[in-house]
Amino acid sequence: MVDQQELRASDRDRQQVVERLRGALEDGRLTMAEYVDRMGAAYQAATYGDLTPLCADLPDSAPGPVPAGPGTAGAPSAVTSRVGYLAGLPLVLKILWTLWLVAVLVNVVVWILVRDPGGHLSYPWPLWVAGPYGAVLFALSASVTLFRRSRPSALSR
Repeated sequence: MVDQQELRASDRDRQQVVERLRGALEDGRLTMAEYVDRMGAAYQAATYGDLTPLCADLPDSAPGPVPAGPGTAGAPSAVTSRVGYLAGLPLVLKILWTLWLVAVLVNVVVWILVRDPGGHLSYPWPLWVAGPYGAVLFALSASVTLFRRSRPSALSR
């Protein structure tokens, strides 16, 4: 008989472990370096035995079940509230929002520094940087969020 820890893990199993690790990172249970190391190991894992130690020191209340073996879908974990406006967005959108914020802050600082000698602020040109790009990012973020909420979760299948 084959030991369950020696059975091959699927992409779905690896993704569930990465989601659990992400939850542990957001909860402050892992540092960014630990998260990156464990995430890399999860994506390279071939068997359940490779995945199990990655979450062994994490409590079961973290999002996403650890695969217990073949044929077990795992019970859906309790819904956790994630604080932050960017939580739940793909990494690409988080990076774009961060770049947008940095660009807007730089433009506002330059706008304040180049005011006229009388101390009066000139035309608020940083709005032309913040407005259109911010509106596009907002629309993208809202559509991704609505799309993800409308999809049935992978655990309910």
